[in-house]
Amino acid sequence: MAYEHLSVEVEGGVAAVTLNRPDRLNALNARRITELNDFFGGLGADSSVRVVILRGAGRAFCAGLDLKDLQAGGARKGVSEMLAFQKSVCDIMIAMRRCPQPIVSIVQGAASGGGFALALASDIRLATPDVRMNASFIRLGLGACDVGVSYFLPRMVGASVAAEYLLTGRFMDAQRAQAVGLVSRVGTLDELADEARGLAADMLRATPLGLRLTKEALGLAIDASSLEAVIALEDRNQVLCTQGEDFEEGVAAFLEKRAPKFGQGRAARGAGTSNRRED
Repeated sequence: MAYEHLSVEVEGGVAAVTLNRPDRLNALNARRITELNDFFGGLGADSSVRVVILRGAGRAFCAGLDLKDLQAGGARKGVSEMLAFQKSVCDIMIAMRRCPQPIVSIVQGAASGGGFALALASDIRLATPDVRMNASFIRLGLGACDVGVSYFLPRMVGASVAAEYLLTGRFMDAQRAQAVGLVSRVGTLDELADEARGLAADMLRATPLGLRLTKEALGLAIDASSLEAVIALEDRNQVLCTQGEDFEEGVAAFLEKRAPKFGQGRAARGAGTSNRRED
C-alpha cells in the first residue's frame, strides 16, 4: 500500500522506517495504525529486508494515540467497534515481535502510550537525553496495562520498577531507562543514527537463517517453561543452521582468518573455498 504517515527506505538489507507525522508528534491515527500493520505484517515474506531501524520525524518518537483524531470520529464507539480498534493497535506490537527481522528503535522526545509500546516491542532501544517514556493510559481514565506494555515492561525491568511506572503513569527519563536496562545507549540523534547503522551492519554479518532464528529464540525464551525447554529450542536451531552451506563457509572463514561470504554458494565463493585447511 502507499504510505501517507510512514516513510520506508530499503538499502542493503536495512529498512529505515520513519514515523512521519511530526506536526502531531507522530501520534497514532487510524491511517498510521493501518500502515504500521501493513509494513510489519508483511516483513515475514520480505527477504529483501533483514534489519529494521525505526525512528520518529521531528522532536518526538510517538506521543501515543491521537485523541483529537479519535474524537473527530463523531459518535462514541460501541463495545464491538472499540474492541476491533483496540485489536488493530495491538496487532502492530504482535507483528513487530513475530517478524523475523531485528528492530532497532531510536527513541527521542515523547514516547507515550502506544509510542511507549512501539519502543518496547522493538528488540533494541537507543534513546536521546530528552526522552520521556510513560504508560499514559492510566492518566486518561484507563488501565495502564495496554497494547502489550504490561507484558514487555516487567520482563525488561522487573516487577517492582514496572509497577512503579504502570501504577503512576510517571515519565521515565533517559538516565533511569539506561540504569534499569530498558535502553542500551543514550546519545544525540546523530550518535544514535551511527550506532543503529553499526548494529545493523554487525547483524548483516550473520547468516539470514542465523539472525532469524536468534530473534525467534530470544522471544520464545522469555516465556519458556524451563531451562530444558530453552535448550531444546537452541538445539533445534543450531542443528538447522549446520545443514546449510553457510555454516561450512563460516567455519572455513574462521580457520582461514577472513570475512565469511555467506549466501553465495560454493561456486560463487570460488577460490575462497579451494584454500581451506584440513585441520
